[in-house]
Amino acid sequence: MIPVTGFSGQKIAVLGLGRSGLATARALQAGGAIALVWDDGQEARARAEADGFVVTDLTKAGAFEGVSRLITSPGIPNLYPAPHPAILAAYRANVPVDNDVGLFFAALGQADWAQFDRPPRVVAVTGSNGKSTTSALIAHILDVAGVSVQLAGNIGRGVLDIDPPEDGGVVVLELSSYQTELARALTPDIAVFTNLSADHLDRHGGMGGYYAAKRRLFAEGGPDRAVIGIDEVEGLSLSNQLTQGAGDDRVIRISSAQKLDGTNWDVFARKGWLSEWRKGRQVASIDLRDIVGLAGAHNHQNACAAYAVARALGLAPRVIEDALHSFKGLPHRSQVLGELRGVRFVNDSKATNADAAAKALAAYPAIRWICGGLEKEGGLDVARPHFGSVIKAYVIGREAAKFALNLGDLPKEICTDMATAVARAVAEAESGDVVLLAPAAASFDQYDNFEKRGDDFAAQVAQVLAQS
Repeated sequence: MIPVTGFSGQKIAVLGLGRSGLATARALQAGGAIALVWDDGQEARARAEADGFVVTDLTKAGAFEGVSRLITSPGIPNLYPAPHPAILAAYRANVPVDNDVGLFFAALGQADWAQFDRPPRVVAVTGSNGKSTTSALIAHILDVAGVSVQLAGNIGRGVLDIDPPEDGGVVVLELSSYQTELARALTPDIAVFTNLSADHLDRHGGMGGYYAAKRRLFAEGGPDRAVIGIDEVEGLSLSNQLTQGAGDDRVIRISSAQKLDGTNWDVFARKGWLSEWRKGRQVASIDLRDIVGLAGAHNHQNACAAYAVARALGLAPRVIEDALHSFKGLPHRSQVLGELRGVRFVNDSKATNADAAAKALAAYPAIRWICGGLEKEGGLDVARPHFGSVIKAYVIGREAAKFALNLGDLPKEICTDMATAVARAVAEAESGDVVLLAPAAASFDQYDNFEKRGDDFAAQVAQVLAQS
């Protein structure tokens, strides 16, 4: 646990009692604060009461009298489409609103690190797609290299639930736009921006607000070094805003779509090869083509980002290359489940939007595509240029027929449920095909989350493999 100091004896309200909310309440109490907790769900409130917390209805009049700060969980809207009533009450009572990420960075800033020969460092990763894989890959590389590392934030443990970092240790944080948009302190040593595509637009009031939430990671305090994906105009603009021009190596540009000029510090992947260039000279190159856990151009971008961070932390290219080969990937993110008679099964349930699905479709030449669910704003237009690699689509979801209409002339079959989709894809697949779950849609019409959807796919595939 990271104790939150600076609020000793003060009443701090905590809204939302999921994983991060309870960890926040414990960290505040460990620092001497009085945590007043609330959740709209009765079960969550009962669990908090059983743990000894003071449950206070923050939506009632006068709830914020004597309260110094409100700490809200990331999933609770603070502005769009409308603020939660408790957050609105805090605004009106002039009570500062923050989240656990803001507390984390503020707590680290107050820590006495004079005892360390090498101060711990924090790497923060944000972006639309690839941030989980990039974060996990950075942590994997550091672990293989013998560096003390902890993975937290939107992946792994809550930011305040980790152990105090050790001498020379590194904390790797995956941060969503929900986490960066409100944090009052954002001071990582290295910040990563992977890419940007349309997502969570209702929460941020459109693309401008969504980008602004991501940009705060680089604007609020400013990292010592920034790793920026420049394959979209937003990343290109951000890198330009952060650099001072020729010779400035505080910004490392990364790409999986183009060769960069290498005049400053660039890491890019072309035709399966990762290259590092500094001041006009190639420093290193790595063949990514046979790394099973990093298949496809989107994973090559993730590899570029993780490589750049590891180099900024002082690791040698050969050490990084060895670690890349032992990376197995994350569940539900281009996860290879197995192979049967030359047919590979890949679980990319995390591809919840068209942009993520497009990247998955671009990774393989012959695909039996399982797709469908709650379609997001923007439809499938981004994925359409990659339909040429799809042999046939097997559509799931409660509105499978409606989703199928958006596939145009692509060969397709309405399956509705996962078991039928897998069975039909297996029956028709030939050697060399990939049965790919990349839904291009949210899961909530049939599953609690994308993990449950991916687990169902994995279970269906496991039955097929067991019967072979």
